[in-house]
Amino acid sequence: MNKIIELQKELLEYISETLIRSDETISVAESVTSGCLQLSFSQMPNASMFYKGGMTAYTLPVKVKLLDVDQEEAKQCDCVSENIAETMALNVSKLYETDWGIATTGYCTPIRNSSYKIFAYFSFAYKGEIILTHKLELHPKTEALSAQLFYTEFILGCFKTEINKLLTLK
Repeated sequence: MNKIIELQKELLEYISETLIRSDETISVAESVTSGCLQLSFSQMPNASMFYKGGMTAYTLPVKVKLLDVDQEEAKQCDCVSENIAETMALNVSKLYETDWGIATTGYCTPIRNSSYKIFAYFSFAYKGEIILTHKLELHPKTEALSAQLFYTEFILGCFKTEINKLLTLK
């Protein structure tokens, strides 16, 4: 258990140091992770130097109103699709005026609308462009909190990879 906590701490510290060193900022729009990413960013060393904030937009009306998600499209897919995640990532970074935007949408419990599956989409926007969108699928018997924590850790690991790619290009 201590080894897992230490690895998570190292990941958070690495992201923090990298964003500070590159003088870049980030914001987050969450649905399925319901604040777990926001909590993670707030726990990073010197978070106020790069983390401008985030929101949990859990319902269709909130996603439409605050993140400019297309209402008809959202109704058709229950707010869960690759395009919804991308729209959320782009618009949260616009709203908070950040270099980076991360968004999540999906299911942490198997319900009829998800065809009784557990899955999520996440997307990274960088300077107004989508650089990564991915779908994660979990076993339908995964506990809801375990799913949210897995999504969060996986997304942070992917984010580390993406910032590494971009830094080598600079």
